[in-house]
Amino acid sequence: MVSHSGLITVMQRAARKAAPRLRRDFGEVEQLQVSRKGPADFVSMADKRAEQTVMEELQHARPNWGFYMEEGGTIEGDPSKPRWILDPIDGTSNFLHGIPHFAIAIAVQEPKLGGGWGEITQGLVYQPLTDESFWAEKGRGSWLNERRLRVSSRRDLADALIATGVPYKGHGHLDRFQKILDAVSPEVAGIRRFGSAALDLAWVAAGRYDGFWEEDLQQWDIAAGLLLVREAGGFVTDFRGSEAGLAKGQVLAANDQIHSKLHKLVGRAVRS
Repeated sequence: MVSHSGLITVMQRAARKAAPRLRRDFGEVEQLQVSRKGPADFVSMADKRAEQTVMEELQHARPNWGFYMEEGGTIEGDPSKPRWILDPIDGTSNFLHGIPHFAIAIAVQEPKLGGGWGEITQGLVYQPLTDESFWAEKGRGSWLNERRLRVSSRRDLADALIATGVPYKGHGHLDRFQKILDAVSPEVAGIRRFGSAALDLAWVAAGRYDGFWEEDLQQWDIAAGLLLVREAGGFVTDFRGSEAGLAKGQVLAANDQIHSKLHKLVGRAVRS
């Protein structure tokens, strides 16, 4: 049995409590009540129900903690305590189109001395349809259920499968993405766009993907996944090789060899 903190148990319990209803809703996706939240950005009653279920479970376990959520916004807690970062369905468009690739993402963020928010210390990406629980704790590694994860050991871009996110209506920088795509595509074995950044990062941690790049992401999309990659031995930076852009949602993730090579291609494309 893998040893982990009680927080991981709390997070897994909360995600699994929301999972049965999500699975039922996914099976009846055509009957879901859907409202438009923004350009090509949909929110369904399934999102709201899942978020409420997870939030209530987490609140019960840690009553004084705050929340930063995709649907519910910010709920202030005790400023000396950590807060939860929560995305009830990362991959909502997939969910609403009957595509079985989405996840619940939960992360724990520690407060900074003097105010503000600092590092992520626990993260969970849970796929309700497959019961895959990708989780990580700072200093304790990344895991898939009870199996230890390591990033891919591939060293050559020619062998690498890279994931990304494609700009769409109202989101992203299409011209810059095209430059990066033109630079990366000829050098790698393949590029995939599956529509869930949380799962993309979890799959990098698991070695299924060799790398990932995307920008214009939100904290709830990436908080858990960034920790998963790092604890699996990977590197995570922004496109310029620093951490400055992560808070703005710009991510480049891979093992050390692929990251270095991918960073050079992406960096040149961004500067051109």
